[in-house]
Amino acid sequence: MKYLIVGLGNIGAEYAETRHNIGFKVLDALAGASDTFFTTARYGDCATLRHKGHSLILIKPSTYMNLSGKAVRYWMDAEHIAPENLLVVSDDIALPFGTLRLRPKGSAGGHNGLKNIAELLGTEEFVRMRFGVGGDFPRGHQVDYVLGEWTEEERAALPERLKLFGDAILSFATVGLERTMNLFNKK
Repeated sequence: MKYLIVGLGNIGAEYAETRHNIGFKVLDALAGASDTFFTTARYGDCATLRHKGHSLILIKPSTYMNLSGKAVRYWMDAEHIAPENLLVVSDDIALPFGTLRLRPKGSAGGHNGLKNIAELLGTEEFVRMRFGVGGDFPRGHQVDYVLGEWTEEERAALPERLKLFGDAILSFATVGLERTMNLFNKK
C-alpha cells in the first residue's frame, strides 16, 4: 500500500524556522528518525520510507504554500495514489501550540495551502493533520505571526511534538485513519 504524505511550508532559509513551515519540520523529523533523506524532485523535495510493508512518499512542495495543490496533484498522479491515501500536514492557528488534530476531510479553515489543494484536486475529502501553532497575536497580524519564528519555549517543546506527529503518520499508514484519530487526536 502506498501513501502520499505532504508537509506544507515555504522554501527558502528565511522561512525554515517559522510556524508556517511546521509541515516541512514534521516530515524532516520523520525522515530523520527513519534514516531517510530528501532529494530534489519535480515540484518539491521527496523521500520514500518503508514501514511495516507500506510505502510512504514524503513530499515538501517547492511551489510555495499558496500553490501546494500543483505539487500534490502531480505526485498523486505520478505515484497512482488514491485520495484516501493522501495526508497533508499543516499549521493551524485555531489550535493551542503542539495540538495534533487529524480529520478525514473538511474546509481549508482559512489556510491557503489547503484551499489550493482542494481546488486542484476538486475535493475536500483528503486527510488533514493539523499542528496547532497557537493564535497569540494582535488582530490583523496573522501573517506576521505564522511567518514568525518559534518562541524559545516552543522551540524547546518541538522535538517531542515532532516525534508524536511522526508516530501518528506511521500509525495512519499501518492501522488506518479511525484508529489513529482515536489514539492521537488532541494529544
